[in-house]
Order: sequence, then structure tokens, then C-alpha cells
Amino acid sequence: MRKRRCSKRRSGIVLIIVLVVVIVLALAAYSFSDLMLAHRRVATVNGKQLQARMLVQSGVEAIKQYLATDEATRLEAGGHFNNPLYFQTAVVIPEQDPLDRGCFTVVAPYFDELGLASGGVRYGLEDESSRLNLNMLLIADAAVPNGGRTLLMSLPGMTEDVADAILDWMDPDEDPREYGAEFGEYYSTLSPPYEPRNGPLQTVEELLLVAGVTPESLFGADFNRNGMIDAHEQSMSTSLGLGGGTASLEADVTSGVASRGWSAYLTLYSSERNASAEGLPRIHLNNEDLQALHDELSQVFSAEWANFIVAYRLYGPAESSGNAGQGQSAENLQLDLSQSPKATLTQVLDLIGASIEIEGQAGGGRSGSSQQATTIKSPFQNDILAMATYMTSLMDNCTVSETAVIPGRININEAPRELLLGVPAVDTTTGEPVMTEELVDQIIELRTAVTEDNAAARSNETWLLSEAVVNLEQLKALTPFICGGGDVFRCQIIGYFQGGGPSSRAELIFDATGTEPRELLWRDISHLGRGYALETLGVDLLEGMVSP
Repeated sequence: MRKRRCSKRRSGIVLIIVLVVVIVLALAAYSFSDLMLAHRRVATVNGKQLQARMLVQSGVEAIKQYLATDEATRLEAGGHFNNPLYFQTAVVIPEQDPLDRGCFTVVAPYFDELGLASGGVRYGLEDESSRLNLNMLLIADAAVPNGGRTLLMSLPGMTEDVADAILDWMDPDEDPREYGAEFGEYYSTLSPPYEPRNGPLQTVEELLLVAGVTPESLFGADFNRNGMIDAHEQSMSTSLGLGGGTASLEADVTSGVASRGWSAYLTLYSSERNASAEGLPRIHLNNEDLQALHDELSQVFSAEWANFIVAYRLYGPAESSGNAGQGQSAENLQLDLSQSPKATLTQVLDLIGASIEIEGQAGGGRSGSSQQATTIKSPFQNDILAMATYMTSLMDNCTVSETAVIPGRININEAPRELLLGVPAVDTTTGEPVMTEELVDQIIELRTAVTEDNAAARSNETWLLSEAVVNLEQLKALTPFICGGGDVFRCQIIGYFQGGGPSSRAELIFDATGTEPRELLWRDISHLGRGYALETLGVDLLEGMVSP
């Protein structure tokens, strides 16, 4: 009888172990592959972020190249105010894939035809002279009673106590103004106490140390600094109790106008180059060396102009001009240039409509004590038609200051309506403020009508006189506070890719008062986001950059 063989039961444990090992190896390989892909994505994003920063740097160099040209070349290139051809969608990385097509766009706040912030953007540069220079407030205060306070009170929402506190923070004394604050009365009571600067401000943000100045009043509700109140900013304002939900903020959001805060109106950098449109040094009319002055004038102007200006310095203006159009021409006037000058010019405008009386001067001969006084008439007549023939050349080539830079005046061609209303000039003939609402409205209406024919004349504040907006005395009162344009500019530069992805944004201030433009301020605000939709920045397919 055959015996049944007993067989051992096979459990298949080895197969299970093999499967587990394979699965673990597969998961390890997948994890490693996924990790490498993640690292690759991170490296790609970091590379794109670095490229975006370099796109901003490309914008910086393009702006410096633009500002290095003379005024005529800038105008020919489209100007700095709103020039999409030069400042929008400049392609630096000309790839066909939108995700790799790198560009930069230069933006600045847009003001409507009424001189009010409209909540939009323009493609160009913001003249710093369209802002109020805080470090010129004490100079305005010395020139006109309460001039500094008047300028500050033009800011939306400013109060007298805050205005006086700002002035007290900068002035050198320890005496508080009428509504102000000094160390003994206010800052010594804080914990910890600190002293006012009692000198020029170093940054606009320093105002946060001044009594009464809050982040809301200084920076407004525009948290991402794009000139508009976005929906998320309205919600943040409401949750933080920064005025969100109020009628004023709702009106701002509805109209698209941003509550930009005082910082949008303030600067420490505004300056003008004291040079001609060609970049040449202007003739210093108060030069003590009359021979050198006459030689300089003769190289640029006619003999009549040169002789009259030097004669004005030698003898001073006649006490009573009477009919300024009467008298002899200065063309053949003989002058003793070895004498010391008796008069200086406060402004170039002093020459307009003036006359000179010279004792013992007759005709073209030299002075003699037995001869009667001779009246010399000004070649610069106080007449609108005559001004068209001399004003641009006179103001472009002459100055009464030796400084290479004139700081702090307000650009009437670009400043917002609020700041124009705050110019503290007083009419010497009436004692009334010059900058009335009617005058400001007229300036804003006229400054929009710039053409190729009047662009050169509009570059100087004297167009207000040449176009009969103000009279001569009013312009003399305004001139210490206003100008036709500055040479320091602010903008935001956004480096981005047309298909989206990483971007970089920076706020910059450029100084073009010297021979080579330079950056005065570079503030990286990339952490605030791109700030603008791609459609606003530009997603066209223009190749390369436009050169001036």
C-alpha cells in the first residue's frame, strides 16, 4: 500500500517582501523625482525673480539714458509726463513664449484736467517739483508771515495744530508755535521721551514722530502704493479702523480716486538745474566783476541788452519809471566798467519795464558833470506782445543766483490743485493772496494746452505773465515759490513677464541736476505685489526698447 507524501505549505512571504521592497523603492524614486522637480521649480522661480529685478535695473538705465539728453531731445522723444512709446512695455527679453517674455513699465500717478488725482496711472515720470518740499517750509515762513503753515494747510485733511507741530519739529528754537508742540510741552511727556530734530528732515517717514501725525494721514488707505484703493484695501481699512466704510472712503472707491495720504504730496528732493535748456551755465547777473559780466552778456545778447543790464547794476533803477517806453536805447551807451556796482537784482524780472537815469550822460558820449541826466529805457518792455520776443531767451540764459541748483519751488505745470492753492505769495499792491481759486483754475485750464510752439516758453514760470494770466507784480511775488519744471523725478518701475509669474517693483527718485543722472532713492516694494494688472502694464509684442 502506497503512503501519501506530506508537502509543506508555502506561504509566499518572499514575494510579499519583494513587493514591499519594490514599492518602497518606487516611492523613494518618486519622492526623489518630485523633490528634484520641486527644487527645479524653486530654482526657476528664483531665476525668474532675479530676472525681474534685472528688468527693473534695465528700466533704471533706460531712464538715466533718457534724462542724460537735453530738453529738446526729451520733447522729441515724447516728453517725460505721459510717454507710453518709451515707458510702457519695453521688451528686454524678447522670447516668443509670454511666460519668458520679460519687460519693464514705468508708471506715475495720473491727474485729471482739474489737477486732481484720478486714481489712474500714466507711463512716465513724476516731477518732484510737483510736490511740496518739506525742507523749504521754514524759508517760506521767513519770506511770508505764516508761509510754511499756509503751504501745509493745502494738504487734504491737514489741521493747524499738526501744521504747527511739523514746523516746530524742524525749526531751531524751543518755543512752540500757536498750535505747535516742542520738547518741554509734549515730547518730554512721552514714554520714552525724545527731542524734535530742530533741523531739516531726513525722510518723509520721519513725520510719524511729529505730534498729531498718524500712519493713516501720512500714507492713506493705498497699502500697496499703486495709486488706487483696491477692494482688498477697502476691506483692510474697515477692519483696521482706518476710515473704511465712511462716506469719504466710499466716495473715493466709487470714483476710483485713491486716498493717497500726505506722503503723495511731499518730498525732500525737488530741485531745478540753474542752467539753460542746452545745459549751459546761466549768466550770473549779480556778478561783482562788471567787465566779466558784460563780456558774458555780449556773447549771448545784443549790445542793447548787455549795456542795459550792466547799466542797471551800475546805477540802479530810476525811482519813478513814468512811461517805461520813453528814453534812449542802451545800444550805444558807453559805460565805465571799472566802477563798483550800486545795485543788485532780486529777480531777473526786475529788468522788465525798468528805466535807468544816468547823471551827465548824453547820447553815446561819456559822462560829464555839466550835462543833464539821461533816461535809458529797458529793452524788456512790460508789454505782452514784446514779451514774446525776449522772455524765453532772457529767462533761459540769466539768473540772479550763483548756486548750481535751485531747490524746493513748485512746478505750476504739473502740481496738483491742492498745492497750487497753498502757494503763499502775497500781491504787494493789494496785500491779498495771489493764488486764488480763480487763478488756479485758469492755470490748470491753460497748462493742458501745450503745443510744440509754446513748449519752450512753458518750461519757465514766466508764461503766466506772457499769457496775461498774472501781472508783473504778481509774478514777482510768485517767483520765489513756483517754477516751470524741475530736474528731479520720481517713478515706479515694474519688471514682469507678459505671461505672468514673478515680478519686481521699485520706487525710484532720479537727480538730473548734474552732468550725469543718478539715483537719490531706490526703495524695493516688491513685497507689496506687482500692483497693476498685466493689461495695464502692457502685454503687446513690441520687440526691444525704444531709444530717445
